[in-house]
Amino acid sequence: MNTRTPLSLMDFVKAAKTRISEVSPRALQDSLEGAEDLLVVDVREPAEYEQAHIRNALLVPRGILEAAADPSYPKQVPELSSARERHLVLYCATGGRSAMAADTLQQMGFKHVTSLDGGFVRWVEEGMPVVAGASYV
Repeated sequence: MNTRTPLSLMDFVKAAKTRISEVSPRALQDSLEGAEDLLVVDVREPAEYEQAHIRNALLVPRGILEAAADPSYPKQVPELSSARERHLVLYCATGGRSAMAADTLQQMGFKHVTSLDGGFVRWVEEGMPVVAGASYV
């Protein structure tokens, strides 16, 4: 009989956060203003992105992250799958999904991955700029 307590979502988030780096909203904004070569990835759902997002953020929902990042997968997202050497900053609403996503990308061989501490909620609370509305290609 297995008497081990099942893991919760927060257990997974806490574990991921021990293996990743996080960046504050101000530090990310400074990097963006400094024209640092980084790729900002929004791992929220499309409806969340459509409400508001960080300018030029690439939408890759958490549910398709591994497929989007895998260069051998037919439905990869080239902007992400070819960014293994670039600095990536991932964000979600509060930082949980992006922490787990950053951990996953590191396991997939991405070299410079960070998660936005506090997510989009903290970004907005700290008065950082947002783009409202959808961004269609």
